[in-house]
Amino acid sequence: MIQVAVVSGKGGTGKTILTASLASLLPQDKVLIDADVDAANLALLLDPVDCSADEFRGMDGAFIDPGSCVGCGICAQACNFEAIQKNQDLYEVVPYRCEGCGTCVLVCPEDAVQMQPRVTGRIHYAQSHAGPLLYGSLTPGSGNSGLLVHRLRQEARVKHPDVSLVLIDGPPGIGCPLISTITGIQVAILVTEPSKSAKSDLMRLITLCRSFQVRMYLVINRYDVNEDIAKEICQIAAEKDIHLLGMIPYDLDVLKATRNGIPVSTISGHASEAIHQIAKNLSGEIDQI
Repeated sequence: MIQVAVVSGKGGTGKTILTASLASLLPQDKVLIDADVDAANLALLLDPVDCSADEFRGMDGAFIDPGSCVGCGICAQACNFEAIQKNQDLYEVVPYRCEGCGTCVLVCPEDAVQMQPRVTGRIHYAQSHAGPLLYGSLTPGSGNSGLLVHRLRQEARVKHPDVSLVLIDGPPGIGCPLISTITGIQVAILVTEPSKSAKSDLMRLITLCRSFQVRMYLVINRYDVNEDIAKEICQIAAEKDIHLLGMIPYDLDVLKATRNGIPVSTISGHASEAIHQIAKNLSGEIDQI
């Protein structure tokens, strides 16, 4: 099983648009994961049929037993997250503020506070024309996004142990969700664009992926918007021995395809032609791993 993650150092580079097209074009039997659990949108381009959903339980949260609470307020004073507030004469936990640190449990003189499992999101199972799709949704205000990504990858292995390819639409940035995404994978496709901010974020992304010993490939989206910076990015990739899979030109038809909820690879145009070639190049690389 080869695991490939499409990632970017910043949002808005076209990562999900590329992932949806690769999902449609790559010939390997595959399972798809949308690891951007804070704003999963890969499904918008694949029109999947939802099959089921399971509760996701993240870190335990604090609960104050009103029958044991004496209203001393020691727990509220000790909470660094202002997650405990007074309600009449007693105290209660504001769930979306609780970070699950357990300090309140330690300081309560009446043993009125307990840590309990809490539902912080859902794991969705769907079927698309490109293969099975797993994606997560966090309850607003909940954390543990990295843990949810880890669970999605676990579920994919358990439910589809025989597939040859796991294709992951990674989260933007370099935080915990991305670390959960790239841990243990074989290939990371770095999607960037020709801007100074994207180039800076790409450098951080390369450093992180290299520390996890991930094989990296590069795709430059909308390269012709600023060809000078695109050349600088190509030079960086060459210096760091990162293979360039391809460059995608700016194409208004990409917007039309996205608005219609279909992969760019299903339409004609310069961007679609470039993505078809990128998929062909990537498939050849995967076959050699």
